[in-house]
Amino acid sequence: MNEAPAPLSENRSVRSARFQNHLHRFKNQLRRRWWIVPLAVIVAVGIQSWRIWKAPVTYSSQGKMIMNLQIRNPTGGQSYIELETLTFFATQKALMESGVVDRRARARVRALKPDLKEIIHIKKEIGMVSKSSMFGLIATGEEPEYTTAYLDALMAEYLLFKSEMRGTASERPLSAIMSELADLEKKLRTGENELLDFQSSNSVVFIEEQGNTAAKHLGNLTVERAKLQSERQLLQSMSVEQNMTRDSGRPNTTDKSSASTDTLFASDSDYLQINKDLRLLRATQKELSSYLRPRHPKMILLSDRISQKERLLDIYKDQSLETLTNKLASISIQIESLDKTIAEWETRSLDSSRKMGEYQKIKSSNTRLQGLYDRLQTSMQTLSQDKEISPDTVAVFEPASPARPNTEDNVNNLLIAAGIGLVLAIILLLLLDRFDDRMTSFTDLQDIFDEPVLAQVPREMILNESGRLALIHPDDDRHAFAEAYRNLRSSLLYMGENGTLPKFLLVTSSIPGEGKSVTASNLGITLAEAGAKVLIVDGDLRKGTLHTYVDKPVSPGLTEVLAKEADWTSVVHATITPNLSVITRGRTARNPSELFLTPHTKNVIAEMKTAYDVVLMDSAPVMAADDVSTLAPMADGVVFVIRASFTSARIARAALDLLYQRRVNILGITLNAVAADSSEYYYYKYKSYYMDSPKRTK
Repeated sequence: MNEAPAPLSENRSVRSARFQNHLHRFKNQLRRRWWIVPLAVIVAVGIQSWRIWKAPVTYSSQGKMIMNLQIRNPTGGQSYIELETLTFFATQKALMESGVVDRRARARVRALKPDLKEIIHIKKEIGMVSKSSMFGLIATGEEPEYTTAYLDALMAEYLLFKSEMRGTASERPLSAIMSELADLEKKLRTGENELLDFQSSNSVVFIEEQGNTAAKHLGNLTVERAKLQSERQLLQSMSVEQNMTRDSGRPNTTDKSSASTDTLFASDSDYLQINKDLRLLRATQKELSSYLRPRHPKMILLSDRISQKERLLDIYKDQSLETLTNKLASISIQIESLDKTIAEWETRSLDSSRKMGEYQKIKSSNTRLQGLYDRLQTSMQTLSQDKEISPDTVAVFEPASPARPNTEDNVNNLLIAAGIGLVLAIILLLLLDRFDDRMTSFTDLQDIFDEPVLAQVPREMILNESGRLALIHPDDDRHAFAEAYRNLRSSLLYMGENGTLPKFLLVTSSIPGEGKSVTASNLGITLAEAGAKVLIVDGDLRKGTLHTYVDKPVSPGLTEVLAKEADWTSVVHATITPNLSVITRGRTARNPSELFLTPHTKNVIAEMKTAYDVVLMDSAPVMAADDVSTLAPMADGVVFVIRASFTSARIARAALDLLYQRRVNILGITLNAVAADSSEYYYYKYKSYYMDSPKRTK
């Protein structure tokens, strides 16, 4: 029964319960030690106030600068663009905070206002004005006049420094362009001189006209030469054919038709025309034969004309070989003469082309240099105009205001100190909770102890006439309080074999004040209401208080019984609850441990167990006396009471270990005085109220 239960798995419900438990513990710490929070805040604010009082008075001056990210020149061309906005803001802020601008600003103040006392430490705050393109500058120092003068000087030197940077950036490319222009001017002069020299020694118009004439004449000569070569080839072929005809013995025609034909073909051009016509006629015949029959009139006419042309060619071929030879010699002489003439004109044309190419090369080079020179001139003029525009992207919008005492920082510092004090107080409370091992909830018990939790009893503040917590009764409207003890009764009932309670139960705790007497009394009442015959015995023979709860005389009681001065049946008192009887502690005993060790005590307990269904003994705390260690082994089971937010886990663990050493059967733990606002008790409280409400009963 005392074996450790299986550990809870770390699921979502367990994590939520642990978080709610930590939150509840912190609320308890805050409720008990609320004074830590105001004390920490007061101490922090006090320390900060002392620092402010000791620190010298500071003065603040404010100024504003407006930004324009893009400047355009009068011609509409963009001449100066800063970097993109976010980078620009960060860059300008870093530039204003730089040591270069700071030193220049201090030097400016010294030069303009030498009578002012210089401040070594000046605090600068630079930031963007919300929803605008402005810089807000704040300078804080110990001297008001110097602070104002410094802020004005800072803005002026910042603008001057940017202007110098832009001037340097513009002068470098301007100098490079001017150097390039000077070099181009030299090259242009050289090119112009070369062009003049060429034109003085050559007539460009004559060369151009000569080149055109030579090209035209060469074309005509080439055409004429081609014609002569064609004619020579034709005559050569005719001469070969004629020789072949004579060699074969073909007769020459000497009739009148032949003589007339000789007159007809006085030149070779006639032969060429006839040959050409014959070829055309044959081509036409071939084309028409694809869709006309041979006896078609058109086909017959073509055949006659072809025959006529062939006869004419045969006649022409019969001319003398000597005539053809003479004509070939004449044509060859003409071709040779044309070749010499063409060679001369080609020489003239090449000379003209060379001179014109040289002229065009000089002219194009001068044109290219002149274009580059014009572009550089334009760039130089643009840079010169940009320097005159003064393209400032930042300008002073509001000069430095007169420095005023810096009270806003004091208020902010006090608020910050108060916040720090609050945070430290919370941290201190968390640390105290960390080192506080007092249990506050069911989750704490599960984390620390292996014993089962029998019940959770809510904290109640309703007291009786004697100033003590009133016991439960049938008409009790403390529904959750009464239901908790019924839950304890059920837990004990189902622990027993066959649903029966142990006969002798011992109720104890680790230290006094944990509510074990109230727990024993209310448990006895619930058992009696269930029909069991119950006897409650006050076993704390030194400081037992059971008699105050049941309103019975303290003596005679258990002390007299164990001392054999009275029979136990004579000291039993009936209560207003049926089936419930009590035995008070009797007079205060000086040696209760020795009384519990006697055989008579065991006999008395045996007789009580025989006479009653359940005997509940309210014993002394385990750590307060040795009575429980002596008496507990006689009990059938022990109910251990722990008071929430009161009992130390370390002490409770020591008390349980002491009982285990005596081989005591510990049935479980009852958590007493649980806060009603605990997250683990909320549902149970209202559920029990709903179940016991009059409307539900009806």
